[in-house]
Amino acid sequence: KNPVAHGRSKHIETRFHFIREQVVNGKIEAVYCPTQAQLADGFTKAIKLDRFEGLRDKLGIVEIMD
Repeated sequence: KNPVAHGRSKHIETRFHFIREQVVNGKIEAVYCPTQAQLADGFTKAIKLDRFEGLRDKLGIVEIMD
């Protein structure tokens, strides 16, 4: 087996199981979020300018001029 790949997957498994436990214990709730409501899209993929500006506004990001 490849120890590097196993080390990465083990780390992911640990984090996944922690989140799963929190959901089972009622400490957090996993809720579906449609693509159009994903505010992080502007940071993770190429999007059109009008979509970017809308996401930027929803996040409350403003330009600061000197």
